[in-house]
Formats: sequence, structure tokens, C-alpha cells
Amino acid sequence: MRKRTLGFVALGASASLLLSACGGAATGGGSDSAGTFDLGSTEVVNASDKSGGTLKYAIAGDFDSTDPGNTYYAFNWNFSRYYARTLLAFNPEPGERATELIPDMAAELPEPNDDFTKWTVKIQEGLKYEDGTEITSEDIKYGIARANFNGGTFNLGPQYFSTHLDQDDHNVFEGEDPLAGFDSIETPDDYTLVFHLKDSFSEFPNVLTQPQTAPVPIDADRGELYQEKVVSSGPYKFDGEYEPGVKLHLERNEHWDPDTDPVRRALPDRIEVEIGVNQDEIDERLLSGEIDVDLSGTGVGPAMNARLLDDESVQGNLDNPFSGALRYVNIHTPIIEDVACRQAIMYAADRDSMWRAWGGSEGGEIATNLLPPAIPGSNPDSDLYPSEDNKGDLAKAEEKLEECGEADGFKTNIAVRAEREKDVQTAEALQQSLARVGIEVDVKSYPAADFFGQYAGSQDFVRENNIGLSVSGWGPDWPTGYGFASKITHGDAIMETGNFNTAEIDDPEINGLWDQALKTEDPEERADLYEQIDTLVMENAAILPVVFDKALIYRSDELTNVYYQPSYMMYDFMALGVDRD
Repeated sequence: MRKRTLGFVALGASASLLLSACGGAATGGGSDSAGTFDLGSTEVVNASDKSGGTLKYAIAGDFDSTDPGNTYYAFNWNFSRYYARTLLAFNPEPGERATELIPDMAAELPEPNDDFTKWTVKIQEGLKYEDGTEITSEDIKYGIARANFNGGTFNLGPQYFSTHLDQDDHNVFEGEDPLAGFDSIETPDDYTLVFHLKDSFSEFPNVLTQPQTAPVPIDADRGELYQEKVVSSGPYKFDGEYEPGVKLHLERNEHWDPDTDPVRRALPDRIEVEIGVNQDEIDERLLSGEIDVDLSGTGVGPAMNARLLDDESVQGNLDNPFSGALRYVNIHTPIIEDVACRQAIMYAADRDSMWRAWGGSEGGEIATNLLPPAIPGSNPDSDLYPSEDNKGDLAKAEEKLEECGEADGFKTNIAVRAEREKDVQTAEALQQSLARVGIEVDVKSYPAADFFGQYAGSQDFVRENNIGLSVSGWGPDWPTGYGFASKITHGDAIMETGNFNTAEIDDPEINGLWDQALKTEDPEERADLYEQIDTLVMENAAILPVVFDKALIYRSDELTNVYYQPSYMMYDFMALGVDRD
């Protein structure tokens, strides 16, 4: 058991690599931090036990969904923990142990069988919902079932459970008993879950950190309408209904027991979110103290970025961590079918201009491969489409256009999230560089909340609107090659809507290597497989890497217990409090 336990707990080692990329090992709190730039990347800033007050968030876009079973945005996974507890969690502290796994609702870490096809989890007794009723293992089983086996009702969340559980077709929203026949998760008693998988999956405990493991009372489920007022298992509950495009307010849940919860500080009395606020307005209000946190977690916009970096008086309020994410452009293979045409885009891209559009050195580092440097199996020296000064190789691009029968170039569209200024500017930079070889690209903007559900992630929309490219970003669901890239490059991840394998990569060799990795216990052997996958994705020219992302984040002096949590690629929302008169 010790060997297998270390197999997934030791993922904190790759987190330490991530932190070293962020600027060094953790030094702990309590130091004289006045004026220190990027302190929140490595230690707790403004540590405090003070409770009370209202913690105020704002966001330019919206939640993809407040339903824990139907969300995939990193900020929402972070935020939903206020009202949705999960089986496991990431260690709530900065530094090299930040991505180690710890129990949340679970009483202890999961126990596997010898070949990692069966996992047993015990949950704590006495956990309660907001109405005081007890949370049971069946509630967690139902939450997982509804999120993954629902006849298409939900399409935004990850599909790890539906992919790996040894479960026949099922639809919880059909029939009188929603769990009849759903036997891939056993609940022998009210406090035990036994997961049965189709194949070996040595990294499975990481999936149990995800919001789809939040409990849902069967009688309270309203399908798509459940997001309006989720039944809380955490320290806060909905105050009124969630109003898409407007607001979400949370108040204390009196039935939450802090003695059962190693993750959440729950210092504020209220949590308020304003939705649909312009990014420039958010940035100004952060500086004025009208709001405390930009919910998106991606940092200030371009205008404020330059202003803050030039202002010596605010350097001690700025953090500039590597997020662990890759910002990239999908090259949609069903629209640009010929690999040589896709390779022409790779060669023609002016990576330097896209890097500058993303913010230059404070925005990140130019990426020429798929896996970020902190992920085992990454080879940052890999560059299959080299050019002088990263300006593009136009001669090679023209050769590839001739090879695919488009010597004069071609026309297509590039989709961007309207509220993401850096996405838009990156698309415009690519548009200009491709025009040099006759590839004409129109930039099309769509709402971020529905970007994957209705636009760039909808197969019909992509085909009907000639969406050949889309600007995206991706961070690890957990810090391994599989946790980072399987959902954007495995053919089994392609969905009609809510599709995050937006390039629609479905290469048998890539798929086979992913499947092989699931059965490989040795982390070094898995890393070798992940490096092979990285190379194959680049050879397929299905993803154009742009930058390994950094964010410039402003924190006010009134925000307490601030530190960067690489598991969510932003501040750890659960630690935050406010200290104001």
C-alpha cells in the first residue's frame, strides 16, 4: 500500500517544479513583505484570522455554470468550493506541497486494489447539507452519476468518470429510480464508495478533487435548473438565486462544521459576485478597493498591466506567477483538413508578435511545444517549426501551402472569447502574420460563458461558420501529462457540444499512447509516453502553442491570507478574508 499511496501523493513533486518555475521555493508567512514584488507566488501575504465582512468579486464574463456537475472553468472549480465540498482536495498552503492530495469529505485517502481498477473511499460521518440533513455516500454517487450519465442534459464538465467507470449506458433522468442499474459505484453503507473502473488508472485519486464529486440530494435535483440554487455542502449557501449575467450572492451555512473541513477558512460573512463588468472597470475598482478579487483569476487587463508595472508604489501589491497554463490556438482539423495547410499556419505564425500581444515577459514565455515545463515529459527545447527570432518562416509556409494545393492561400475564421482582451489581441496578431502568406482570417467574438457549449466547442457551429481556428487556454486538471492534455488531444474526448478537444484531434497513435499511460505505474515511463504525445500533436499541427502563461495580479492591502494556488492557477479563494473598517 505504501508504494501505491506514494504514487499519487507524490504529485506534489511536480508541483515543486511548478513553484520553482514561479520563482522559488516557499518561505512561509510572517516576513517583512513591504514592497516585495510577486510575494504571493511563494508565501501567505497579509496573514490574518479576522472574520466578518463581505468579500467582493467581479468578472467580465460569467460562470459556465454554478452547478458543480457541469463546469470546467478553473475559476469556477475554485469558487464552487464555497458551497460544494469534494471527496479530496489539494493541500491548502503555498509552496512545493500545494498540489498534494488531502481528504475533504473523505475520511482518508482512497485505497486501490493491485491493478488500480478498484478504489475504495470512506467519507466522514455527520457531514450536513444547508438544511441540516446528513450527507451520505449515495448522495455523492448520485452527484457523479448525474454529471456524467444524463442523456446530454449537461455538456460542460470533464468526462473522466464517464470515460473510466465500468458502466453501461445510463440516464439518471429516466425512470423512477435514477440509480437503478448504476453499479459502477457501489455504496455498501452510508459512508463508503467503491469505484469500479474499466481499466487501470493509477492517477484516479486526482479525479476525486473535482466538483463533480460534490453531493447532490436526489429529491432536490432540478436538472438544468439546479444551478439556480445549488444545495450547499460547504460553509456558504446561495442567498437568493443565481442570476446569470447579473450576480451570485452567498451567505453563511450554519450547518457547516469547520472541524470536519481542512480546506476552507470561511472568514467572510458574505460572498458577493458581480457578473458582466467590463475588465477595465474591474481593474479600476480593484485599485480603489470597491471590489476585492477578479473572479476570472487571469490578472489585470492590458491597459492596467502597463500602468501597474510603471508604478513603483504598487509593486508590493503585485504578483506575477507562472500559471501552469498554456495559451494556444486550436487549428480545427475538420475545417483545415490537410496537415500541410495546418503546418503552413504553424510556420507563418509570428510567435514574437503573439507573445507581445499576450503581454511580453510579464505575460509569459514563448511556447513551442504542448506540455508546460513543470509537467513531467515536457521538452521545452522541442520546436518543430523554428524561425529566426520567432518571426515565422514564410518560405516554409509557402512550401506547405503549395503542398496542400492552396498556393495562393485560403480564407477562414478565428473564434475568440469576447471578454478576454488578450485572446482578441493574440488573434489579431496571428491574423496579421498569416496575411503575409495569403491566409485571410476574420476574427469572430463570442461570449466566454458559452464559448465551448455553443460556439468554438460546438461541432455544428464550427462547420456552419467556417471556424478554422480558435484561441484557447488550458491548465492541468492535475500536474501530469494526462491531467494536462488528455482532454484536449484524445479522440475519445471529442463531443458534439461542450467540446474541449476543440481541434478535434483523433489520431490513433496519440489515442493509443494515452491509453497505454493509464496502465503504466512508473511515473518516469508515463513521462516518456507524454513526451511522445507532445511531439505527435505538434507534427499533426493541430495546436499552435503561444505562451506558457503568467498573470499580473493586483491584491489590495485589505485582502487577507493571499497566496497563489497552482492547482487552480490563481489565488486560493478558500483562504481569503477581508480586513477593513
